[in-house]
Amino acid sequence: MLIVLFGVACIVFFIAHVIPADPISAMLGGNAPEEVIKRVEAQLGYDKPLVEQFFTFLTGAVHGDFGVSLRTQNPVMEDINTYFPATLELTIFAIIISTALGITLGVLSAVHRNKFIDHFSRIFSIIGVSMPVFWTGLLLLLLFYYKLDWLPAAGRLDFFTFPPDRITGMYLLDSLLTGNWDVFWDALRHIILPAFCLGYLATASIARTTRASMLDVLKQEYITTAKAKGLKKRTVINRHGLRNSLIPTVTIIGLTFGSLLEGAVLTETVFSWPGLGRYITQGLLNLDYNSVMGGTLYITFVYSLANLAVDIIYAILDPRMRT
Repeated sequence: MLIVLFGVACIVFFIAHVIPADPISAMLGGNAPEEVIKRVEAQLGYDKPLVEQFFTFLTGAVHGDFGVSLRTQNPVMEDINTYFPATLELTIFAIIISTALGITLGVLSAVHRNKFIDHFSRIFSIIGVSMPVFWTGLLLLLLFYYKLDWLPAAGRLDFFTFPPDRITGMYLLDSLLTGNWDVFWDALRHIILPAFCLGYLATASIARTTRASMLDVLKQEYITTAKAKGLKKRTVINRHGLRNSLIPTVTIIGLTFGSLLEGAVLTETVFSWPGLGRYITQGLLNLDYNSVMGGTLYITFVYSLANLAVDIIYAILDPRMRT
């Protein structure tokens, strides 16, 4: 994790400083006096050599200090704590949807190979892999918001609904913990469309991986032995087949979780979801390098934690890996 974080820090710092743009001029405007520009550069440390700036950035990052956002004038870590819970909530809900649908479709496709459910799963997966996220989001809005008026279009809550008392920053969890059911149902209605849009691509990948792994497991001799012992088909599939086929699927889920975190930018933009992806995007558009570098490193850290969790789950699913 340390090597990955250091590598990402080097890359984002290098890219931020080779872009032919001046964040100070973007912040102050093109007509700012030269002495004002020099004073602001000195205050922010931009007048120092790049090597010194890099080590200052690394030292601050180790302590959770990514500097001050030029756009919001708040410490970047404070902004991350504000926006990241929205992205995390959206990602968790999306991965729950994609995992449930993907594993179910994958198992059914393997058990009923070359039958209707298998063909349906294949078409469903191809569409999910092929369609861009922003296009899927627009279609969902057109159908469920504009045509049917079943679900809201944007944001985390209705305009006149107040957020629950902040505990984690995730509205669904906070409203549950505080017993605020009106806010809970409102937040649930708002998160369904963006979560499905974000998780659709992951659903396709998980379904195809589960199907391939399940087909391989069902050919093993211990499956034949279990059937010969007279065990019910459901028991053979769930207890002996599914658990042993989940190792590749868990890998895909872990990698997908990290990719959903950094890939939520388009989804958050289409659905006006106030998450970290939109925060980083606004930082890029406004040449706010501190917010971009801080947000990128933070997502990298969470991605690394997700991979660690995958390794732990390996040992739970397969006792042989514990040794």
